[in-house]
Amino acid sequence: MSKKQSNATAYWKENLRYLLLLLLIWFVVSYGAGILFKEALDNIKLGGFKLGFWFAQQGAIYVFVILIFVYVRLMNKLDKKYGYDVD
Repeated sequence: MSKKQSNATAYWKENLRYLLLLLLIWFVVSYGAGILFKEALDNIKLGGFKLGFWFAQQGAIYVFVILIFVYVRLMNKLDKKYGYDVD
């Protein structure tokens, strides 16, 4: 296997690890906080609303947008690490 091929394989594996981690976080926030842990979170108020309701309606969307920015930052670092950045 050539150096270029092994670099591409390592890049792809690290990229998939980032994707799986971020999707897991999004799943826990959207499904977990909005559905599974709703009853427990409803004991906490945020801006006059129950926290479980807030996560189900808005919080998961905010977290998803934040995760997009985190992914962009991680991919920029990954591109630099493996020499795929274009400056």
